[in-house]
Amino acid sequence: MHDDGHLNLLSHDSFASGVPHATFTRLRREDPLHWNQGNADTKGFWNLTRHADILLANKPGSVFSSAQGIRLEDQSYEEYLARRTFQETDAPEHTAVRRRVNPNFAKPTIAKFEELIRELASDICDKALENTEFDAVDAIAKQLPMMMLGRILGVPDEDLDWLIERGDALIGNSDPDFTDTVVDKMDTSAYRFMPFRSPAGVELYDYAADVLHNRRAVADDGILAKMMQDENQLNEQDFKNFFCLLVAAGNDTTRYSISMALNLLAHQPELIAALRTGAHWDTCADEFIRLASPTMHFRRTASEDVEMHGKTIKKGDKVLLWFVSGSRDEEVFDAPHDCQLGRSPNRHLAFGQGGFHVCLGMHLAKLEVRIALEELVKRIESFEAIEAPTWTRSNFICGVKKLNVRAKRLA
Repeated sequence: MHDDGHLNLLSHDSFASGVPHATFTRLRREDPLHWNQGNADTKGFWNLTRHADILLANKPGSVFSSAQGIRLEDQSYEEYLARRTFQETDAPEHTAVRRRVNPNFAKPTIAKFEELIRELASDICDKALENTEFDAVDAIAKQLPMMMLGRILGVPDEDLDWLIERGDALIGNSDPDFTDTVVDKMDTSAYRFMPFRSPAGVELYDYAADVLHNRRAVADDGILAKMMQDENQLNEQDFKNFFCLLVAAGNDTTRYSISMALNLLAHQPELIAALRTGAHWDTCADEFIRLASPTMHFRRTASEDVEMHGKTIKKGDKVLLWFVSGSRDEEVFDAPHDCQLGRSPNRHLAFGQGGFHVCLGMHLAKLEVRIALEELVKRIESFEAIEAPTWTRSNFICGVKKLNVRAKRLA
């Protein structure tokens, strides 16, 4: 779909050819608090598109609440309770769960994985480059996050393909390449108590229940085993939802950050030359993640009336914080659509910075992106796209899902 600057942000089709940046650019300039009409299935909502406004709405103590869901979908209270994770809660409930989980994702803890990540990335790149032409998303971008997810969770390698397929169906519930149960194309009410209204949630719930009741073994040093210890233990429903969150968010967002980086390298060979200098390894991951911003928005709900930009957000209104737009705000970023490997400071919003919901996995994501590129760049003489990339059909998670490339390995 051509982005004429006026695409409907409610429609998944508006994102099927990539993020509609012309629309977001116009909204930042002309209508930074934009009201989006709803449809028969979804109530209307407000869109925040400027960096400063998103930071204000996302800060601790804001009147914008996560406790009625973080996705655009309207839910009954019963559906919300059945499907919520700690992401869909406010302090102090959110803080209590986060305090238990956070040590597993702290920067010093993640740094211990560097050797393992490099070993995995090295093997992945070697295997991919056995072929001259391949899908770089499937061969590289998908593989590293998937393997690391297994280590973080503590699940066996033989389960990973199955888990990732279900995670793709879950978070890609609007894309027919990932699921037969496309959420806006059919009646999904039978799954309304499942995450993302997806039948994949049933299977992931069953897997989580098997883990929780010791019918399926997991590694003692993985986060699942740790969260089953007495001092950390969630109730069964919360454990199931926490598991689904880790499977989906722990894989897709890093995959699409790496795939964005690969897409840029495949179309801008000067970036490969710049990376080879070694001057940008400390900054390049944040720049690729800024440009990818795979989790494009989180929804909040106003807990009281709010005046912004001469308009009134009413109590109970849905408000979308468009991180993908704020991360390309011209008021904050010079040449916001350009890839500047040395960009610093880089105050992008791709991890939901500025609030206590900031992404737990950001240190792991940045490490995986950097090491994947380090291992690839030192092996290739050339790396070019041979077809246009394809993109996810989703107004929530967007990324390159297929990137056919031709690569030549260094002699």
